[in-house]
This record gives sequence, C-alpha cells and structure tokens, in this order.
Amino acid sequence: MSARRDLPVAFFDSGVGGLSVLREAVKRMPHENCLYFGDSANAPYGTKSEEEIRSLTLGHARRLYDMGIKALVVACNTATSAAIRPLREIYTDIPVIGIEPALKPAVRSGEHPRVLVMATPLTVQGSKFHRLLDQYRDWGEITALPCPGLMEYVEKGELNGPGVRSCLEKLLKPCLERGVDAIVLGCTHYPFVRPLIREIAGENVQILDGGEGTARELQRRLAEMDLLTDRKEKGEIVYMESLPERIPLCRELMKMN
Repeated sequence: MSARRDLPVAFFDSGVGGLSVLREAVKRMPHENCLYFGDSANAPYGTKSEEEIRSLTLGHARRLYDMGIKALVVACNTATSAAIRPLREIYTDIPVIGIEPALKPAVRSGEHPRVLVMATPLTVQGSKFHRLLDQYRDWGEITALPCPGLMEYVEKGELNGPGVRSCLEKLLKPCLERGVDAIVLGCTHYPFVRPLIREIAGENVQILDGGEGTARELQRRLAEMDLLTDRKEKGEIVYMESLPERIPLCRELMKMN
C-alpha cells in the first residue's frame, strides 16, 4: 500500500485551465506527487462535439492510467460533462474526480441572490449543466453566460491585455447593469483572469470557482481509500502537454497567486 500511496495524482485538462485546480490541490496536499496533462493541441474543447470530447478524454485517461496513477482529476468542466460517467465506469479502482461550477455556495451567498454563471458555450448547452442549474433554480436568480473566446485568451497567456479586457467587458457589462450578486467561474481557465473580472465587476460582487471544492473532494476520496501519501517532503509536479512548447507557460501559471 505504501508504494501505491506515492503514485501521482493525475490532472487532465483541454489546455492550461486545469492548473487552477492543481494549484488548489497543492495548497491542500503539498506532499502529493502530481502529474499534469494539458491537451492544448486539441484546444478548445468547448467548440467540439460531445462525442469528440469524450473520445479525446477517454484516450488521454487511458494513457495516464497506464503510467501508474492513484487518482484522476478531470480538471475541465467541458470534459467532465462529456465523459465523467464512462470514466468512473472504467476506472473503478481509483478515485475519478470531476469538476462542476461552484453554484451551491453562490446561491447560498445571500437571500435569493442574482448569480451569473460564466462557462464555455458547450458547457452551457450540456444536459449536466442544466441539471445543475435546475437543482438550484429556486435558490436564486441564475443566469448562464456562454463566453466564446475567453478560454482561448488564457491559452495564449493573455491574462490582462486589451483583447481579453474587451472580451470580458462585452460579456459582463450588460449583465452587471441588470444587477449581479455573485459570479461563478464555470471553466477552469477563468480563475486566471479573476483579477480582471474583479476589476470590471467591482468589489461588491462575489466571485467563486470550483477548484477549492474539487481539491477538497480529492483529499476526502484519497483519505477514504487510504491513498494519502505519508511522505514529509514536498511533492513533485510533472508537466506533460500535447504541445510541449507550452510547458513553460504551465510553470508560470502555477506561480501565480
């Protein structure tokens, strides 16, 4: 069992967005070894069919599993929506953790709050997303906001330039004019532009994402299966990319606060 505890936790995303989840996991479990794979060569997933996303996700999961891992985190809302069910049916011997928008804490942030959920167009169209919205519909006034193009700015490493600023202003300002109490970042790429969203939305709007909750669930599942490492030294992070030249960007994004 000791050897299995020291296997890495694998994190998978369509690009660099899943690093926002990896950062939260490292904060909670700094001694764990982690393996990060970003599929930037096939990004964006948000414009592909559900069948194509499922095929890509299952293929990458198989490769990661065959490398020897003790858990798989699908750190991508789009891939979670498309493939989390078959992944859990295939890999029954390890925790398989998906991610979903942090809607529950958002609707609990006030009395019938006005909640804006930012997500990729495909996530917004997905049945899993609509089931989540329906689950909390009576708790607040929930608006889904598809954000075409926003993920691509993060993939390029443009986190505060004129292009991404203009994109966010066009998306957010009409909604903010109608009134928003909380913004849910429904794509793992979006936390990297949180400072810019904060600047546009103002200090009175809560901004939430699912990274912390996913890391907490990962820790719980690892403990439940007695897979938490007992090592005392800092864990190692190995970066893999379908576009290897993007690995330096991965390392830079991991350094962000």
